[in-house]
Amino acid sequence: MMATSDPVVIETRGLSKRYRTVTALSDCTITVPEGRISALIGPNGAGKTTLLRLLAGLARPTSGEAAVLGSTPRQAPAFLADIGFLAQEIPLYRRFTAEDHIAVGAHLNPRWDGKSVRQRLESLGIPLDQTVGTLSGGQRAQVALALTLAKRPRLLLLDEPVAALDPLARRQFLAQLAEAVAAGGLTVVLSSHLLADLERTCDHLILLAAAHVQLCGDIDALLAEHQVLVGPRKDTTALERDHTLVQAVRTPRQTTLLIRRNGPVIDPAFQAEDVGLEELVLGYMGQQARPGPAGRTGPAGRTGPAAPTAGTAGSHLTSIGDDQ
Repeated sequence: MMATSDPVVIETRGLSKRYRTVTALSDCTITVPEGRISALIGPNGAGKTTLLRLLAGLARPTSGEAAVLGSTPRQAPAFLADIGFLAQEIPLYRRFTAEDHIAVGAHLNPRWDGKSVRQRLESLGIPLDQTVGTLSGGQRAQVALALTLAKRPRLLLLDEPVAALDPLARRQFLAQLAEAVAAGGLTVVLSSHLLADLERTCDHLILLAAAHVQLCGDIDALLAEHQVLVGPRKDTTALERDHTLVQAVRTPRQTTLLIRRNGPVIDPAFQAEDVGLEELVLGYMGQQARPGPAGRTGPAGRTGPAAPTAGTAGSHLTSIGDDQ
């Protein structure tokens, strides 16, 4: 991978995890620079939770390597002191109050900042003396986030923490998260299916499908590398030879292509349009039945579909229409 201008917090090479006959993650190679809020996206069963558990040291890889904050993930106090992990279940003691949780955290964590928990919860109007089992789902998620941030982690791993929250609670949760990152010294990997929320909050993307990495990189750069081409129904062999074809939709009169450009598009029959995050993600997720594309190193250490060689169609194709 190429060096980035920011220090690297997460770097994996060929990371794989198998459970007997099931491959949960295969040949995962990613880089996440410091200070990013990285959206971890993929369909159910793509390997998102497995990747987060490997990065947190909660599971061991079958093969490959991972470096988190410069060291191998493991269940060791020195490593775990810099890692915050929040699962979708929001693991809180329902009969404890927020103050009770603050006291427990102070006993277990050497860099504990209980004052910040109180300030965050008071600013949100969440009572400190009420048992968390009686709080709303959004309030419990905010308590869990505040407690996780109180250990002052350098890396925060979030496994669909906002999945069950209403839109307002999600927005408040993500606003608190963005505020924590803006304060400096924190990198976040956030797993979620809610693309609209991720687009507002995240600046980096890891896209998994069928246990393989499809894309990894800064969102703005990835969007700039892709285009939608709209044109007449015609042979697209030349375009597929020059660019990586992600998805094709063909009707009797029109062809719509999602491509990853390897240079300028010179076919005057096609009109080029910008790609949105949702369109990009859905295009690649449509490939989930296929193995992930070969890695290609790009700016800022991004990996993605291999560039096509001369005379070979660089196609990782989802085709919709009658001439597949």
